[in-house]
Amino acid sequence: MSTVEHALHWAQAGHKVALATVVGTWGSSPRPAGSFMAISDTGRVEGSVSGGCVETDVITTAQDIMAGAPATVLSYGVSTDRAWDVGLACGGKLDVLVEAIQTPHCPTGTLPLTVLEKACALQTARQGVVLARTLEGTAHVLLPTPVEGATLTPNTPDGLKPIAQTCLTNGKSQNWEDPHGQAWFLQPLTPPPRLLIVGAVHIAQHLAQMARMTGLAPIVIDPRTALATPERFPGFVLGQTLLTDWPDEALESLGVDSMTAIVTLTHDAKLDDPTLEYALGSPAFYIGALGSRTTQTSRMKRLRECGFTEEALARIHGPVGLSIGAIGAEEIALSVLAQIIAVRRNAPLARAPGW
Repeated sequence: MSTVEHALHWAQAGHKVALATVVGTWGSSPRPAGSFMAISDTGRVEGSVSGGCVETDVITTAQDIMAGAPATVLSYGVSTDRAWDVGLACGGKLDVLVEAIQTPHCPTGTLPLTVLEKACALQTARQGVVLARTLEGTAHVLLPTPVEGATLTPNTPDGLKPIAQTCLTNGKSQNWEDPHGQAWFLQPLTPPPRLLIVGAVHIAQHLAQMARMTGLAPIVIDPRTALATPERFPGFVLGQTLLTDWPDEALESLGVDSMTAIVTLTHDAKLDDPTLEYALGSPAFYIGALGSRTTQTSRMKRLRECGFTEEALARIHGPVGLSIGAIGAEEIALSVLAQIIAVRRNAPLARAPGW
């Protein structure tokens, strides 16, 4: 469950909730713009805005805002006494917008509950959306994809659509001043990245658990019911995150999008090849296939015979993972996950895995 989903769950349960958002960073800021922290009147906290440097101060301010104080932007930097008091001495600067969710239990809140509900519903449906807010908390606009065709509310300023589209395209939050001089913060809320693991083998057991720890939403797929069991994959649910369909059928039903990574681990051409054929026709951001160089050569030959071009085949990472000298299922899983992250972040290792 994401930080925003936690905030929504608490608010719907009748609690006062504040949402703190990083809306500005300079220098070596500990957390990027768009980072969330949710604070409940029960004392529960989820997420982070600085990795621990200013959280206590933000929580104290959030309690005041839940009690009726107006939304505010807190500024931290090494040049301010306040920064040294709370421990932000890393050389960067940080601005944090803190506002309460408006509910019957917190009528002074400025973030409408309906806005949060719609944003979370769109994410669940794997549809990206941009949340645009004024820094005073006086206006909130949701722009779902496609942005160009989105229906605008009366308080939407001219020129917001192209800026929102840019945010969705590059996945980065942005500050913007409208034609009337009003400061806005635009924040893309995209579906959580998924990792579709084909082959419920030993490596998959470790890869699936590691993926969860890094924010990926893993789904394990294997028609071999002796392997795809909840006992071997604790926390995975048959028919939801543990599928026993044939891989190409499962991928078709799941709907592969640009926030999806696909890895085949079966060593079985009957399972791997249909998966790769489907993956190559999809917008998946990562495609990986386990196997030796010999296995990879044979695999590529079969795919060429199916009509795939060299450009298309270049999307397949094989042998899969970064060449870190991995031995054993745990280390191999780590090397695969590291490569997925490198590709997602467009890091140099994505182009030079070392094989």
